[in-house]
Amino acid sequence: MIVYTNTIRNFNHDVDDGIIAEKVKYELEKRNIINNNPSEFKSWDSSLLYMKNVLNCEEINQELHVAIEYQIPATSKRVDFIVSGKNDEDEKHVVIIELKQWESAKKTSREDLVTTFLAGTNRAVTHPSYQAYSYAKTIEHYNEYVQKEKIELHPCCYLHNYSEEYRHEIDNHLYQDIIKLSPMYLKRDVKKLREFISQHVKKSDQGKILYQIEHGKIRPSKVLQDSLVSMIKGNKEFFMIDEQKVVFSTIKKLVENAIKNNEKYTIVVEGGPGTGKSVIAINLLAEFKGYLVNYVSKNSAPRNVYFEKMKQGNFKLNYVKNLFKGSGSYYEVESNRFDCLIVDEAHRVNEKSGLFSNKGENQIKEIINASKVSVFFIDEDQIVTTKDFGSINEIKKQANLLGSKVFQGDDFKLTSQFRCNGSDGYIAFLDHVLGVRETANTEGFEMEYDFRVYDDPVQMREDLRAKNLVFNKSRMIAGYCYEWITKNNGKPDVYDIELENNFKAKWNFSTTNTWAIDEDSFDQVGCIHTSQGLEFDYVGIIIGKDMVYRDGKVLTDFTKRAKTDASLKGIKTTKNFKLADRIIRNTYKTLLSRGQKGCYVYCEDIELREYLRHVVKKIGDSNERSH
Repeated sequence: MIVYTNTIRNFNHDVDDGIIAEKVKYELEKRNIINNNPSEFKSWDSSLLYMKNVLNCEEINQELHVAIEYQIPATSKRVDFIVSGKNDEDEKHVVIIELKQWESAKKTSREDLVTTFLAGTNRAVTHPSYQAYSYAKTIEHYNEYVQKEKIELHPCCYLHNYSEEYRHEIDNHLYQDIIKLSPMYLKRDVKKLREFISQHVKKSDQGKILYQIEHGKIRPSKVLQDSLVSMIKGNKEFFMIDEQKVVFSTIKKLVENAIKNNEKYTIVVEGGPGTGKSVIAINLLAEFKGYLVNYVSKNSAPRNVYFEKMKQGNFKLNYVKNLFKGSGSYYEVESNRFDCLIVDEAHRVNEKSGLFSNKGENQIKEIINASKVSVFFIDEDQIVTTKDFGSINEIKKQANLLGSKVFQGDDFKLTSQFRCNGSDGYIAFLDHVLGVRETANTEGFEMEYDFRVYDDPVQMREDLRAKNLVFNKSRMIAGYCYEWITKNNGKPDVYDIELENNFKAKWNFSTTNTWAIDEDSFDQVGCIHTSQGLEFDYVGIIIGKDMVYRDGKVLTDFTKRAKTDASLKGIKTTKNFKLADRIIRNTYKTLLSRGQKGCYVYCEDIELREYLRHVVKKIGDSNERSH
């Protein structure tokens, strides 16, 4: 999505007329992207005036095309400024420019990070050259037109207010490598920036390149489990963007310091579904493979998939088994045995270990004790069983008892969406309709995501099957409202899930540990336990009778869960019905956010079905009116 595009000549006129910021804001609102940020409006006014001064010169062709606020596919990130055209040999080129209003910044010892004053405080952020470079590499990966046409992308950054006395902080040997890949231009470097632009783009292409970039085919999103082997071998499969890079580089430095100085640290990383927690965890695992390190998860589903992928990558079985561990593996491990333990989905950690929860004392305590550095990736809104024990308070409590210094805060928070087609609006939509939390905006969600509500589960399955034929990355998942009959009855005509229109399906549990990637597992239905921690291109979600819509509210009913489901074990005894309600809502939010490209939904409750359809239609109507 490009918010504004024009020739340089017409862009200059819009700046001179004082209407460029208003045009950008208007175009965003047309796309139902509500913007009430006065500082961003001022930044358009200021930065785009500086860009006009750069471009309004004889050496730059005034018929070249520019674009403002291009949203990168599959992310919620936008590129500030683009200039497109051809060189003397008629080869297609694009210059990507990250604009900053910074007046100063401070260097750090963390890879590709600086600190600067933002939002009322000094914050660690990516070096602007890295930011522009990571945006360019992400566009290159996702945009099929850029790849097929071999369009050269040239990232750079322009800090038009930056004081010369602080140049040494941001332009020094610490950042030499990234500045070579993505040049940096400060307040006094206007002529150099002009030379950079005119060197790459000289002839007009009448805006065709930008049109094709915006409307061209998007390549399939990378799925973490498919990239795992390459990442462990040291290849860059995901270019971490903005706060992802801040988290990664900060943890990397802390681990190096802890090992060097023989100190003990505990790190808490917070992030919702699709914000890149698992991507950072696997990148850390690859980065520290020379140390004694484990990837830890309570849920066996991602570990089983990772095992299989690693075996296919010709890694030795013992190496794989020693790399990926369950959260109950450390109750007999001596203190500081490991250099680093990376705990993914830390909200799913149990209190006790063992099949009968009779071993050890406290899994969080045991993990922290066993390692010099323990890194917990957590989202408390993804707690989905009564045994889920992981919480930020418990992690901090156990770290303090064990003398481990806790690191938490802005440098360890992930907020941007990289799943669900990069739609932050879709996650807000889920929070709203499921009642997970209050949202400020109840009907204006920008939701560029393939979300469909079905009356017929058979039709949903067949539409999903067509998607699965392409890359085997689509699956059906259901709330655990259906008894596990096939556990003890393997007859071909026996089914666990039977719905209207003669829909019949079996749970996947009894046949495989790698349902998410098996070639013949599409017709089986997964649940929260076999899908959490994994992602797919498309998911088909069956919402059972444990969630209904009555009198204007989405309600839950834990009594409609299957008797074989242990997720709500103990609720009747403790009468903690508030926890049961929270678990059911969290479960469906987690399931509904597994799809990279789309989510298809069938609800047993007709009123809930109609409510979802009404809300989605309302969003669609709003978008249609705006367009």
